[in-house]
Amino acid sequence: MSNLILINLILSVVIVFFQRRDPKAVWTWLLALYFVPIFGFLFYLLLCQDLHKSRMFRVKEVEDKLNASAESQEDYFRRHEKMLEGPMERDYRDLVIYNLETSGAVLTLNNHITVFTDGEEKFEDLRREMRRAKRYIHIQYYIIKNDEVFDSLVPILTEKVREGVEVRILYDGMGGRFMPESRWEALRAAGVKVGVFFPATLGRINFRVNYRNHRKIVVIDGRVGYVGGFNIGREYVGKDPKFGYWRDTHLKIYGDAVISLQVRFAQDWNYACKENLFQRAEYFETPECVDEERRRLLDGTNFPLGIQIISSGPDARDRQIRNNYLELFYKARDHIYIQTPYFVPDDAVLSALETAAKSGVDVRLMIPCKPDHPFVYWATYSYVGDLLAAGAHCYTYENGFLHAKGVMTDGRVCSYGTANMDIRSFELNFEVNAVIYDEEVTQELEEAFAEDLKMCREITLEDYRRRSALVRVKEQCRRLLSPQL
Repeated sequence: MSNLILINLILSVVIVFFQRRDPKAVWTWLLALYFVPIFGFLFYLLLCQDLHKSRMFRVKEVEDKLNASAESQEDYFRRHEKMLEGPMERDYRDLVIYNLETSGAVLTLNNHITVFTDGEEKFEDLRREMRRAKRYIHIQYYIIKNDEVFDSLVPILTEKVREGVEVRILYDGMGGRFMPESRWEALRAAGVKVGVFFPATLGRINFRVNYRNHRKIVVIDGRVGYVGGFNIGREYVGKDPKFGYWRDTHLKIYGDAVISLQVRFAQDWNYACKENLFQRAEYFETPECVDEERRRLLDGTNFPLGIQIISSGPDARDRQIRNNYLELFYKARDHIYIQTPYFVPDDAVLSALETAAKSGVDVRLMIPCKPDHPFVYWATYSYVGDLLAAGAHCYTYENGFLHAKGVMTDGRVCSYGTANMDIRSFELNFEVNAVIYDEEVTQELEEAFAEDLKMCREITLEDYRRRSALVRVKEQCRRLLSPQL
């Protein structure tokens, strides 16, 4: 027994003094060590891994910095005085520069965006654009399942390979566990290049399971790009009776910001597959056909449309997406609309939203009415209580499952992509969002939000206070562990 106490003490010292973690997270793991000696530390190594994190990502961090197109970044610094002449760019100038300095997220202005809120429409458009591919198709999803949605893509991809189009698919080792290896081998045999981000090392055991590449990116010929919440699976087109209709948001980008998505894909592909795509200059050039089609798309619409593609992950020193959310919250003067399936904010994000609500800003949060991860759902519900007490409005989406991930402020700026409003997305997952400086697109997304409200039930402060004792226990237990969710 004395040896066990000594070992536990040593492990506690390692966690407290050698890991630069949030104090709440430290206390969570210390409790695990206390209640589950030895095994608690094994779980820590499996799920936290800060002991190896700096070594694991050192090469990737250097690669990301080198490959973030330093020349373009420097060029944009020299020109940003002219680029930030409009009222939109002037008002958000500090956010633009922050993104530029911390992650090389260049501001592009020549863009067009189509918003998809329905999975069938999104995948139908994706298939149509893949059929038009002439040079390459780059696909990256967190989850790819072996079902009819993937089956609808495979014939197009293999046909394109036969036509001489390069096809690459990158999936996460955790999210792609649903797919039998035989399917990937068949695609490789057909000429498709397949990569795995953090593959399992011992059969299905993945010692880096806590770090998930949650990004969903598709780039076709440098001409068109997709980013958002939809993965590849039947539930994402509303065919899983467990969830019903799947409400998500995906962006189709046409213009210069597509190259920023391509850079993000290339960085992840290079790390996972050890193939340096940056040696191929043609992958990072906007094709000539874009200009003509862009003029047609932009005819009669707001121009220019500013976009920065920002990303975050455990390999980055700054929590770019979380910090962007904070900046948008503090800048809001009229309203903040949030859609997220998981709401487990850190103290800074929660405080920013509470302060905004108490200052008269109309803060509205929309979450699902049903959990796909019950453990996280009840933590979400506990934080809803904090927002309600501050005067915010909170809603549960009742027409199926809400998976959209985004923030809209003042009808002017929005940020949509793959990041949830939770600590996992802020610190542990590899994520990517598009920050859009455009009133037209932001208001289109806010109109979709208003339509969603018709399918929602508002949670009032009185409702929340009447919750059962069982719900209160669930909330507190999950909230205690929220730093690790």
